[in-house]
Amino acid sequence: MASPPTISRSRAGSVSVPDVAAEEVASASRLSTAVVMALTIAALYLGRQVLIPLALAVVFAFLLSPVVEVLESCHLGRFLSVLIVLVVAFVLIVAVAWGVTNQLLQVTERLPDYSENIHNKIEALRSPAQGELGKATATVDQVSKELSAASQTAEKDKLGKTKQPIPVQVSAPPRSGADYLRDLLGPLTGVLENAAVVAIFTLFILLRREDLRNRLLRLAGRSQLSVMTEAISEASTRLSRYLLLQFAVNIGYGALFGLGIYLIGIPHAGLWGVFASVLRFLPYIGTLVAAAFPMGMALAIFPGWTQVGLVFVLFVLLELVIANLIEPWLYGTHTGISSLAVLVAAIFWGMLWGPAGLILSTPLTVCLLLIGRHVPQLRFLEIVLGDKPVLPPSAHLYQRLLAFDEDEAREIADCYLKENPLGSLYDSVLVPALGLAEQDRHVNAIDESKMAFVQQSVKELIEELQERDLAESGAASAVPEVAPVAGSKIVCLPARDEADEIVGMMAAQLLQRAGHEAEALPIGPVASMLKQIEVSRPAVVCVSALPPFAASHARSLCKQIRQCLPDATIVLGLWQYPGGTAKAQERLRNHSADLVGTSLAQIVALIGESQTGQSKTADPRVVASRAGTAVVQVGD
Repeated sequence: MASPPTISRSRAGSVSVPDVAAEEVASASRLSTAVVMALTIAALYLGRQVLIPLALAVVFAFLLSPVVEVLESCHLGRFLSVLIVLVVAFVLIVAVAWGVTNQLLQVTERLPDYSENIHNKIEALRSPAQGELGKATATVDQVSKELSAASQTAEKDKLGKTKQPIPVQVSAPPRSGADYLRDLLGPLTGVLENAAVVAIFTLFILLRREDLRNRLLRLAGRSQLSVMTEAISEASTRLSRYLLLQFAVNIGYGALFGLGIYLIGIPHAGLWGVFASVLRFLPYIGTLVAAAFPMGMALAIFPGWTQVGLVFVLFVLLELVIANLIEPWLYGTHTGISSLAVLVAAIFWGMLWGPAGLILSTPLTVCLLLIGRHVPQLRFLEIVLGDKPVLPPSAHLYQRLLAFDEDEAREIADCYLKENPLGSLYDSVLVPALGLAEQDRHVNAIDESKMAFVQQSVKELIEELQERDLAESGAASAVPEVAPVAGSKIVCLPARDEADEIVGMMAAQLLQRAGHEAEALPIGPVASMLKQIEVSRPAVVCVSALPPFAASHARSLCKQIRQCLPDATIVLGLWQYPGGTAKAQERLRNHSADLVGTSLAQIVALIGESQTGQSKTADPRVVASRAGTAVVQVGD
């Protein structure tokens, strides 16, 4: 029976049957993920009456569990430790709430005393009657009044005398004391019920936290024990530390804010300090609201604007110091969430769960981030919410060059050079960027103009770095320095195209930094390049080949070099070759090259060993480079 025909992918872009099946599977996976996300959001909204207290209880459990563990270490027992912590927390919350309520009542009682000052401030803000704007406003008001009076007169003349309606007044029956008590406690009933549910959930979570952890692990399945264990451990450590530090920072912020309000002379400084501590748990808007209350109080009490300005300055100074210095230093790296993700999460959870969602937005987003980090199907959550760079420097630089943004590409290289040596920039950024360009050209994903721009920009960057390196004395070298050997000239030869020539320029530059006499030949006809090296007769010929195109050309070029220069050492650099040096040796089925490496650091170290005679005492098949990796020696 004849086998069914298959469709292969040609360079023109035809699609094979396995590729179509893979695309259908990927599309179905994306659709199922979207459906699951939609159902999850609907469940979160519909079940918010239960999920909000449960989420708050989990947050309180993470916040209080370190204190419970400290008491347990004093041999008080689990139940007694949890009970002591919850009672102390309840007493503190009730005490603070009682103090805040009393001060709020005092503020409301004094508000009528400030009415005249508030009226004067409003009048001062109004436009003056004099001036062109005042006259125009008065004229418009006068015309409007006259038109309104004329309209009312015409309507009365038309309708004549009309009967006036009899006013009706509805009086409510007398209210009892129970009615007044019900009106007072009515708005607090829901809050007290939710607080009681949160307290009960927190109690059981703290008492049975190991059992809940084990049940969660069992629910995930035995095959996911390692992943879930790592996720739960990371979540508990990160959330506990973040919540404790955030609680401490907000308490300190409130104390400093209240002290500043007291020194400015605004009454009820403790009230505004507590407001600042509590409202700071709300991302972004909390501090603005906390600063608005004392500013309004200063506006109502004092005749001038000095105290209002001082409160604003206090708010700005505290935000600049704490938000930009203290918080990043204490827990900026513990959440791993980007600033934009924090803002979007606050809006999302606020719309979904209201004020409780605003408070829980950051802890819940941390949990989503950890889920995306450990669950492959939800890896997009880590990419969207995380603060780590999603593109490696090589891909980032290549992307900016594709967008013809040469300035930002140079900034990427400069930023990388601030923390890494030059050789690392070449091996880890520029060579992989050129490799990405070669891969795109292989599948016709990049046109010739963009390819030429990428290659020209990288070449100019290398020349600029070389000039900078010559100008700056004492620059750190990416490879070990070796003493130059007299008469040991090294020529770097491109295997196929301009990308190979550019990497050859990098190799020549690093060899010069290492003390060798090296030069890179430009790309040209093979006969012309062979004639040049035959005239100069170098001791070492380094063939630069960047996959996927240049590997076969490099093997052929090595054979021709061997025929021209039988005594020369031929070094082949298969840059970033998949599988490393061992795979590169397998690709060279003959002994056309003496040494093979896959990185610039390997090649430079290996050439240094061969020139100083160290390679003769090494194993005939593998030479250990000074860069710490194995470099294969092909042939003898």
